[in-house]
Amino acid sequence: MAAAAMWIQGYKPLLLDLVTVDADLDHVVALFKEDGYWGAISKTNHAVLRYREPIYKSVRELALSYFHEYYLPNGKKTLRSFSKPFDLSKLGTDWITTEANLANLAHILDRSPHTKILSPKQIKNLRKVDKIEIKAGDIVEYR
Repeated sequence: MAAAAMWIQGYKPLLLDLVTVDADLDHVVALFKEDGYWGAISKTNHAVLRYREPIYKSVRELALSYFHEYYLPNGKKTLRSFSKPFDLSKLGTDWITTEANLANLAHILDRSPHTKILSPKQIKNLRKVDKIEIKAGDIVEYR
């Protein structure tokens, strides 16, 4: 929805797929670029996986801003890769008003080019999330 709203405002309707380990859930954000810097719009129940100001020089830098918020209850960090900006305008306009399930769009996004964030050695050496960080991450808008 955010990508469609951005398109109406003159921005490209761009998505960024943030991919996690299988035990966690991926997240998709709408990207925008303002004055040469990347920002993102997102809706989630959790307090930290939301809007990003357009202050990031690259999509990688923006994607990494989400890294520490991706973890399992056991403290394992889970964010592993991100997509290149995915331009929804290349799919036409039917996706905006269709009443059909858009699962196929998610599959197309999943198959788009992605960049790994970590090497195997970096994954092995990741520190687990502290209990206080986990407690802070439990803050949600809706119960």
